Amino acid sequence: MPKTGFSHLFAQRQFMRFWVARLAGVTANQMLMVAVAWHMYDITSSAWDLGLVGLFQFLPALLMTLPAGHAADRWHRGRIFAACMLAQAVIAMLLIAATRGGFATRELILGISVVLGVARAFQMPVQQALTPLLVPQNLLQRAIALSSSGMQAAIICGPALGGVLYTTGPVTVYVSCAVLLLASGALTMVVRYHHRPSTLAATWGTVLAGVSFVWHRKVLLGATSLDLFAVLLGGATALLPIYARDILHTGPAGLGMLRAAPAAGALAMSLVLIRWPLRRQVGHRLLMAVAIFGLATVVFGLSTSFALSLLALVVTGAADSISVVTRMTLVQLETPDEMRGRVSAVNSIFIGASNQLGEFESGATAALLGPVGSVVLGGIGTLVVAGAWLRLFPALVRRDRLE
Repeated sequence: MPKTGFSHLFAQRQFMRFWVARLAGVTANQMLMVAVAWHMYDITSSAWDLGLVGLFQFLPALLMTLPAGHAADRWHRGRIFAACMLAQAVIAMLLIAATRGGFATRELILGISVVLGVARAFQMPVQQALTPLLVPQNLLQRAIALSSSGMQAAIICGPALGGVLYTTGPVTVYVSCAVLLLASGALTMVVRYHHRPSTLAATWGTVLAGVSFVWHRKVLLGATSLDLFAVLLGGATALLPIYARDILHTGPAGLGMLRAAPAAGALAMSLVLIRWPLRRQVGHRLLMAVAIFGLATVVFGLSTSFALSLLALVVTGAADSISVVTRMTLVQLETPDEMRGRVSAVNSIFIGASNQLGEFESGATAALLGPVGSVVLGGIGTLVVAGAWLRLFPALVRRDRLE
């Protein structure tokens, strides 16, 4: 591919096919999460059960992600991604049948959460490891920012569309998700790239090679663990149905807007990073972004104004975008291709822990302290983590450039 400018990314058919496939898939994922969360809360009205949905996705993902990373290095990454889309489409079809048949129960939703966790365990490493094969290395940071902007656009549209469609019933959402997921899988199947499979047999040593790689590179360990603890403590996603209904007094459409607000901030910041990539003081800016994330979380937790809550969530998304683009670029630039699947799997574990386990943490602490206490305590914890990482990971603090 010519390397004369970023505009050449748009001319790359394979990159754009995969970009559109991810766009459709993430939109469907977000719609599905909104519908499942609201459906569960309609059934049980329990903060604990909302937390369990996250836990039941996280545990299988934790067990399967490292083997999934090894699979991403051995087999065609595009086909694995397509299979993940198909599995989630089948789940959406099952939810259609369950809702119409009257057997959409708490237990069924928890069981479906397990399957979603397994599917995403394979999806995340392959989608991270595939992008560097479709663009030249000197454009990777901007390509990741472009991918992030597209994904954030999907995260904005998905929850908002899912919330609006849910007002006509959950079946409408599930049908839309199935269509988008099938389209995503079909489009991914026609993505072409030079596949260089790893020839190593699956042993504990090869499966755990990604863990060793990250552990011995303190900059990568600091960046990924910082994101883990920040989102683990500061994430309030699992509690948004409670905030929407009981604190901010809005309905499914308002829930969709709340879920979309962080993505709106992330999209805006991703566009900024496309135009002005981070060049200097990368470590300091990363830690500052995490501190802002924690402060905005505290504001959201205390707010009883729908407008202020939306604004606070927008700020959390913008701050998180800096962390995501920085971390992903560091991981891909410092990892050889034959190990990208396994290293991306380690990164996926950190992401999964911060999201799914964070949802369980939010639900559990909300059951004890109430939703406001849970969110505020988590935001304060994020601020503490940002301060602690200044001392624990000096190599990350001193990091000046991504390259």
